[in-house]
Amino acid sequence: MAKKWRHQLQKWMTQKMELPQDVTMDLPRITMIGQIHIYIENHRGLLTFTDKELRLLLKNGQLLIKGQSFVIKTILPEEILLEGKIDEVVYLNE
Repeated sequence: MAKKWRHQLQKWMTQKMELPQDVTMDLPRITMIGQIHIYIENHRGLLTFTDKELRLLLKNGQLLIKGQSFVIKTILPEEILLEGKIDEVVYLNE
């Protein structure tokens, strides 16, 4: 019950204070430019990387990106910039 109450409080604060949900609810922010760049903020770590697949840990679940010719251009503790041909972005629930 405490988890549900906390979620409701976060939602209320987001609406009343006009804050972005990714900040108040600890959600990832994903920015894509066409099929060639994807920038993910607020992830919890890199799980898998190949030239065809990237898997990131999120607070609730994982993010799977599939494609071709992947290159990590920037990687920071909570941010990553991936370049290549992106075919699929899938959110996996735990």
